Amino acid sequence: MSETADNWSAADVRRRVLARGTADLEHDSGDHVLNPDLEQLVERAAAREAAVLVPIVDRPEGATVILTTRATGLRKHSGQIAFPGGSVDPEDASVEAAALREAREEIALEESFVETLGRLPRYRTTTGFRITPVLAIVRPGFALRPDPAEVADIFEVPLRFLMDEANHRRDSREWAGHMRFFYSMPFGDRMIWGVTAGILRTLYERLYRS
Repeated sequence: MSETADNWSAADVRRRVLARGTADLEHDSGDHVLNPDLEQLVERAAAREAAVLVPIVDRPEGATVILTTRATGLRKHSGQIAFPGGSVDPEDASVEAAALREAREEIALEESFVETLGRLPRYRTTTGFRITPVLAIVRPGFALRPDPAEVADIFEVPLRFLMDEANHRRDSREWAGHMRFFYSMPFGDRMIWGVTAGILRTLYERLYRS
């Protein structure tokens, strides 16, 4: 497929998902293959279920992805760049419902603007969570407002930038006596890395890698 502006539209994301099929979109894993020997990659019965929304905004000049910077006062992953999301509560009807609820609570994104498309593979973390990313298209017209207890900043990154493999770095650092390998995507003065970058890398592998 030749590269045009339409390749980076929300409509093109929807077409790619329909062509791939939602069941295949969810199959297998992405970032985990970089660390096959680490303990957090073993399925644990005590792990808590969580969900994040991967919100792709239908901008006329090209789709963007909403990301947040987590508040510095949070006990875990403070100051890191993340998707809106959190734990799946017992009253949540599904992981989709949990992701939409968390997006409303964290950044005031109303569900009426959101069309969910499917799930990406779950990510297991060192903090004991199994995170299900919910891929969605967001219609413009929303007004976002961060919950200061959880979110320090809300920003958008062009989908074209995030789906360009040239912007995907493989980095490493030592953790608990092991070298942990992970993806990172520097964007201006921001560093997208870890689970967030891994989810974006999986999106690239499922829908955009030739």
